[in-house]
Amino acid sequence: MAPVTYRSAFPIIYSEDIPAALRFYRDLLGFRVTFAFPDDGVPRFAALELEGGSELGLADVAARDAVHLHGQDVHPRSGLAFELCIYASDVDAAVATLRAAGVSVLTEPADQPWGERLAYVADPGGNPVMICAPLTPER
Repeated sequence: MAPVTYRSAFPIIYSEDIPAALRFYRDLLGFRVTFAFPDDGVPRFAALELEGGSELGLADVAARDAVHLHGQDVHPRSGLAFELCIYASDVDAAVATLRAAGVSVLTEPADQPWGERLAYVADPGGNPVMICAPLTPER
């Protein structure tokens, strides 16, 4: 039997407010919707893709028919179990744009000793989203 190989990962974010999650990931971060179910009205599930090929899914925690396919409760547990890292061309400009749109900034942009500039914002569900970029020699 040939060994199993894996080729990509597709994280799914469970949301209690799909319209707010879509506004954040699609409208503010630039993901485009590649699939939505149902395809009219507010989706219970949406697949999104960022330029460069990164993908993620958004699933409505209230959509009982989709949520319980694995038989487990998907309501958030205490503490944080999810963090997303998104590379941007300009961390400071990204944070300024997100702040102006009403997004909560958790950590202001700062250079890190490992060679990246990063900041944290919160998605509509309170999940931390790291916005980062490699430091350039000009910094």
